Amino acid sequence: MKMPTKFKTYCPYCRKHEIHEVEKVKKGRDLHLHWIDRQKGRRSKVGNMGKFSKVPGGDKPTKRINVRYRCSVCGKAHLRSGVKAGKFELTE
Repeated sequence: MKMPTKFKTYCPYCRKHEIHEVEKVKKGRDLHLHWIDRQKGRRSKVGNMGKFSKVPGGDKPTKRINVRYRCSVCGKAHLRSGVKAGKFELTE
């Protein structure tokens, strides 16, 4: 999927159509505070680790890509619901 780096679209903060810059959202740092991470820590002491002893499967062929749109007038950014794509490329 190819997407231009700048294009005109609706800004929910200005409430009108303005030029937006597009950037791909990167994955944030994992803090390991999720329930499953805490459960894995409890279970992985001694003996059989149960469901955590299985080999993890491979990645899916298409990922959901999140794109951040930053308004050139007000400087605020907003997200839209992600799109599934095998490849993602920003073009001029």
